[in-house]
Amino acid sequence: LVVIGVHTPEFPFEHDEANVRRAVEDMRVTWPVALDPDYGVWNAFANRYWPAIYIADAEGRIRHHQFGEGEYAECERVVQRLLRDAGRERVPDDLVPTTPTDGFEAQADWMNLRSPESYLGYEQGRNFASLDGLELDRPHVFVAPGGLRLNSWALAGNWTLQPGASVLNEAGGRLSFRFHARDVHLVIGAGADDASVGIQVLLDGEPPGAAHGLDVDEHGRGSVAWPRLHQVIRQPDPITERTIGITFDAPGAEAYCFTFG
Repeated sequence: LVVIGVHTPEFPFEHDEANVRRAVEDMRVTWPVALDPDYGVWNAFANRYWPAIYIADAEGRIRHHQFGEGEYAECERVVQRLLRDAGRERVPDDLVPTTPTDGFEAQADWMNLRSPESYLGYEQGRNFASLDGLELDRPHVFVAPGGLRLNSWALAGNWTLQPGASVLNEAGGRLSFRFHARDVHLVIGAGADDASVGIQVLLDGEPPGAAHGLDVDEHGRGSVAWPRLHQVIRQPDPITERTIGITFDAPGAEAYCFTFG
């Protein structure tokens, strides 16, 4: 069995080889990872999904694929069958892959997931709810509404709404989202290689306590440095509809996308 990863970037900072190397080390990835910045492999497979798994047999023919998370047991069964077909002996047929229960790798809580991946730039962004509407590609002081509908989001403070991100211009800006999910992740960076921006995360206006994610403490305090996925909320049961608010201590933050699990 040979495992090869392909990194095809979705966000601008993912074209940076140093960022990819850092992520590979942090995630303890031990197999080779090919960089695909020009989408050559992506297009050769006519792929449209992050993540995507393609399983080939000993002759190089694609025999199985999986788009998105999940179906880990089925992928394991396919690998076992193809190894036996290729003449490998003593391939166990009773292995069941273990699914991580914590960290970023934990499978989403599909039964309670009612919020979709949501981009924070104007090209792909949806359900933007700041009161004075869209102001594009220039600094603007946005005003957040008193409340948000499910899966809507808003900016408050001085931001620049760009095609692929919301960029904070002054300290004290806030980003809010109304969601229904166990986990809240935010793809965000500090805007410069040596920068760090402190954040304060509130859940329905209060510190998250036991609902804090990996990247903030129970008081909702954390920091953003190099651009990556940050886990800001992991709710214990019961999972309900909530509003997250993130306030930034310094300018420079570049917020790309919310994802939920």
